[in-house]
Amino acid sequence: MLDMYWTIPVARWSYWSPGAGTPTLPFIEPMVRRRLSVLSKMALHVAHECAAGLSALRVVFASRHGELRRTTDILDSIASNQPVSPTAFSLSVLNAMTGVFGIARRDGSAATAMSAGAETLGYALLEAHAQWSADSSSPVLLVYADEPADARFGAVDDEVRAGALAILLDTSATARLRCRVATSTPDGTAHALEQVEGTRFAVQSDAVVHGLKASGPAAWEGSGRRWQWDGEGAR
Repeated sequence: MLDMYWTIPVARWSYWSPGAGTPTLPFIEPMVRRRLSVLSKMALHVAHECAAGLSALRVVFASRHGELRRTTDILDSIASNQPVSPTAFSLSVLNAMTGVFGIARRDGSAATAMSAGAETLGYALLEAHAQWSADSSSPVLLVYADEPADARFGAVDDEVRAGALAILLDTSATARLRCRVATSTPDGTAHALEQVEGTRFAVQSDAVVHGLKASGPAAWEGSGRRWQWDGEGAR
């Protein structure tokens, strides 16, 4: 894998952690809202905050585990010969959040859903940048949401932290997020990043949020690659 560098224009960004409680989502119809998981509620909350006042925008939704808890409940029902709710199934797919969000906004713009293991957020930032670079005539909204897998699945390498993050890429950007990724060498170094490594984080999303706060370079390493984010401009 070649070393890569790219810069994201940050017009707005929003972060939500479970410690802040469960979002209320007044913009979602009550019948739909009460069926949503905490994961989807967090994702929809940060997405709504970043999309306020905008008509059409493209969405990139990313999650390592997605609606794993809902899917596990469905499998438990099947194993117990219990009926499975069609609504529960429809909300268990990875792109469920983008559908609910588009319907609530009455926006039929393109939406992408992706997952890439422990590096999901890093590659989602790359996907959002690629879409923005190809066409900057409309905003691109990156939404990342995740929560740790249930203990029944055992230990998970580079496990995620529960939370949701949204970043709006738009021409109105007042800040920038510089992104870099390089292949790590056997001795644990990454030649492209060794001079500007930054503060290391155990969780990828923590490193990205640190960069968005313009608190200095932040680095995360996993899957044989070292990632770095460094923000500048308005926080």
